[in-house]
Amino acid sequence: MSSKSSIKILAIKGMNDILPDTSGQWEWLEDKVRSVMARFAYRNIRTPIVESTHLFVRGLGDVTDIVEKEMYSFEDKMNGDALTLRPENTAGVVRAAIEHNLLYDAPRRLYYMGPMFRHERPQRGRYRQFHQVGAEALGFGGAEVDAEMILLADSLWREIGLKQGADYRLEIGSLGQSAERKEHRAALIAHFEAHQDQLDAEAVRRLHTNPLRILDTKNPAMQALVDAAPKLMDYLGEASMQHFKTVTSILEANDIEYVINPRLVRGMDYYNLTVFEFVTPHLGSQGTICGGGRYDDLMAQMGGKASPAVGWGLGIERVLELLKELKLQAPELAPDAYAVIPDLVNVSRVMIILQQLRRAGVSVQMQASTTGADGAASMASFKTQFKRADASGARFALVFGTDELADNSVAVKPLRGGDQQTYPLTDLTLLAQALKN
Repeated sequence: MSSKSSIKILAIKGMNDILPDTSGQWEWLEDKVRSVMARFAYRNIRTPIVESTHLFVRGLGDVTDIVEKEMYSFEDKMNGDALTLRPENTAGVVRAAIEHNLLYDAPRRLYYMGPMFRHERPQRGRYRQFHQVGAEALGFGGAEVDAEMILLADSLWREIGLKQGADYRLEIGSLGQSAERKEHRAALIAHFEAHQDQLDAEAVRRLHTNPLRILDTKNPAMQALVDAAPKLMDYLGEASMQHFKTVTSILEANDIEYVINPRLVRGMDYYNLTVFEFVTPHLGSQGTICGGGRYDDLMAQMGGKASPAVGWGLGIERVLELLKELKLQAPELAPDAYAVIPDLVNVSRVMIILQQLRRAGVSVQMQASTTGADGAASMASFKTQFKRADASGARFALVFGTDELADNSVAVKPLRGGDQQTYPLTDLTLLAQALKN
């Protein structure tokens, strides 16, 4: 064997396998997402993982951290196209809406689930390939849909067992409109220029390109300076303030607690008016579990007809990490029954019965034979099969012994307590009902 063939190939750093022991948690959460989205009448959209690099440069802003530092971009060697693994999906959803004229007859409520890619330092609940759930309401300009978006996310938290206040809090703010942001931006630059000696290198770099992002600094030495900076909400006009008050009044009417955060900054350039984040105290510095807001200018910015929009995204890995921290794990996936088959001769007959049970909606795991060194197939011992039945998590063992099959019956042994019973194989409907109850 050559040295090359003996090299172990591992997964790329920050891109993780989701193994059967944990994939059940993912499926459970995804099912909860689908259930809540259906209640709010949001429909699924699935966009490509690879998009034109220009889509994200135009959509996210060329001075954002994502575009500057984090995108996985490459050139298609076949035709020279500049391509990027999607770092987020709002831009892709908007591109799809424009390309397929989705808003031609009515606004759309959409949601998605899938992998995203950012080249950043892997840390708790944050990886280079990560998975997001997102909701986007396209064509809606009213503040009530901003509130609906927040109610949608809050409903999901409650659905998966989180408690408002103890497990998460809502922070909300407003970025106003373009003219208001320009006025605030000028005041912000003037403030930081007057104290430029206190800025770190990153803040100096952002000062004239994206000064709003300086407010999001994690540098403790700059916190006093940031706290003293002009607040955007002080520059909001009457219409922007009324929009914000409508959102908060709907939240209050639905008993949604919130904290107004005048420093709330989202990572993309396309936001205006309402912005929000759901934050947990249980994940340390990686406490944001969902974030979003309104982005009324993005459709036009990307070449479509001007249409208002609002949306949010949440990281699946981070939410699962929170559930683990709170010991709110989903129930383990397990079959209803495990088929114990002592005699290899009867396997074919048993498989006919198991297939009929599956068609009736029963989940059954079948004991399979093993092959010895001599190539002969055999079944594991009765004791070993029962150990495997117990380890499978099944509630029942179906014992297809020689005596039972001769009597055209099966012994049903409860594995979690209860008395063994015998059921005739002439009435599988009765057996299926017993196994599902």
